[in-house]
Amino acid sequence: MDSIEDKPVESKSGVASGVGVLDRAVSILSLLAADGPVSAATVVEETGLSRPTAYRLLSALETHHLVTRREGRYSLGVRLLGWAAAAGTGLVERARPVLERLRDATGESTQLYVREGEHRVCVASVERATGLRDSVPVGAVMPLSRGSAGKVLLAWGEGEGSSYGIDAEKLEAVRSQGWAESVAEREAGVASVSVPVFGADGSLRAAVSASGPVSRLGERPGEQLAEEVVAAAREIETALDS
Repeated sequence: MDSIEDKPVESKSGVASGVGVLDRAVSILSLLAADGPVSAATVVEETGLSRPTAYRLLSALETHHLVTRREGRYSLGVRLLGWAAAAGTGLVERARPVLERLRDATGESTQLYVREGEHRVCVASVERATGLRDSVPVGAVMPLSRGSAGKVLLAWGEGEGSSYGIDAEKLEAVRSQGWAESVAEREAGVASVSVPVFGADGSLRAAVSASGPVSRLGERPGEQLAEEVVAAAREIETALDS
């Protein structure tokens, strides 16, 4: 009989606790955060779990509303959103109205990212009200090596950027100007600008971003967005201090 308690397995974040059933559940959740919605067959293929184990864990996660299933495809469940909001109390709650104002001021989608190990996670997202949307879902896990938010989290965070394929001079330039921009790095046709958000103690808390089509923002999105995104970052910091 297949066991969900046997040898350890790493999640997509590359971390294994040694508690088999927990590591397997996290490997599924990590997959759904990065690539969902996906089929059960894809879960089996991408996690390396046996089919019976994957189905049992998916069923258990669905029972607890950590995973939801629609038309045979699985995605993260709504319960995780509630937990994420609770974990981000202060940061997310204070940032959301600022993201909405930034969206209204720029006409572009806005996001808030935090670093989680070697990745960045979207903890808040506000879509454009009309037109073509280039939204990033809350809970999305992305690499630090691509996109303006990743550059910000590396430039002001711990560790060497060279480990992620970004040389020190580029990160120093980001620090000097106070913001980062990217064009079609994470996704074709999408440009973005990101700015660091600091806590009262000066530590990096998050990166706030505005993103939109390259066709509208051009090859230098910072020329259009940087001033507004910098102002939003300072507004979030003020809200955190209040």
